[in-house]
Amino acid sequence: MKRADNPTKVANSASRPAADGGDPLLKPREAAAELGVSYATLKQWILNGKLRTVQTPGGHHRIPESALRPLLLSRQVSNDSRERFRAVSGRNQLVGTIVEVRISGLLAKVVLAIGEQRITSIITADAVREMQLRKGQTAAALMKSTEVMIVRV
Repeated sequence: MKRADNPTKVANSASRPAADGGDPLLKPREAAAELGVSYATLKQWILNGKLRTVQTPGGHHRIPESALRPLLLSRQVSNDSRERFRAVSGRNQLVGTIVEVRISGLLAKVVLAIGEQRITSIITADAVREMQLRKGQTAAALMKSTEVMIVRV
């Protein structure tokens, strides 16, 4: 029996099984990859009813491509690098280049280069995977604090 769920190959629409309406069905990992979210996030959406699925006779979830469209539209971001932060209350935003991403257990270290300066942030490993952060990408450090310290250099 040949396995169709080779993780190194994502099947194209023509080879995917279709729902009753002819809508191609995706496996949860395929749908997560298309949406740019983690598998765990996608599973939570399924369990919370945010994402409509079809169950196979074996109880496995398959996601119709049409169910992804509203989520894809809601995740589209403007090309204006500042526009994506308009809904964020923090105004201290420094855009730079990721120079290091190191995952260790549940946490990850992300280092941004902003000019000659470096900013290091410790975030969850899940966040790094979900945002698909990689060395060389452009990212922004958002800072919000009630205090600002000044040190004479």
